[in-house]
Amino acid sequence: MAPVTITPLYTATATSHGGRNGRVKSSDSVLDLPLAMPKELGGPGGAVTNPEQLFAAGYSACFEGALRLVAGKQGKNVKDASITAQATIGKTPDGGFGLAVELKGKLPGLSKEEAEKLMHDAHQVCPYSKATRDNINVTLSVES
Repeated sequence: MAPVTITPLYTATATSHGGRNGRVKSSDSVLDLPLAMPKELGGPGGAVTNPEQLFAAGYSACFEGALRLVAGKQGKNVKDASITAQATIGKTPDGGFGLAVELKGKLPGLSKEEAEKLMHDAHQVCPYSKATRDNINVTLSVES
């Protein structure tokens, strides 16, 4: 399937230096963070971030935005909703590395069925979900 052509609305630019044990900085310097490999991957860990945390943060924020958009169109109140993303890195059968994501929705005031439907509807419009579709495993769940 060919990539979808977009009309640009905003472009974020960030530069990393030093890879997983370096630094990442946005072009406007709003984001300027040290990076370190997590202990689980053989690195030093510590009070610094890593690419998986940054991906989880971006995906959870984007997905919640899509959820709020879809809920608004359906007349559902999700003012107290939150999305937690768990981005997991692991080994693939070919000996490389891959990602998997679990998106957990907390949608107080909605039935489990309503919440699950909103999660699935948001998954269809979220740009991160579109970008990862058929590339990585993304699991949706609803927390009580």
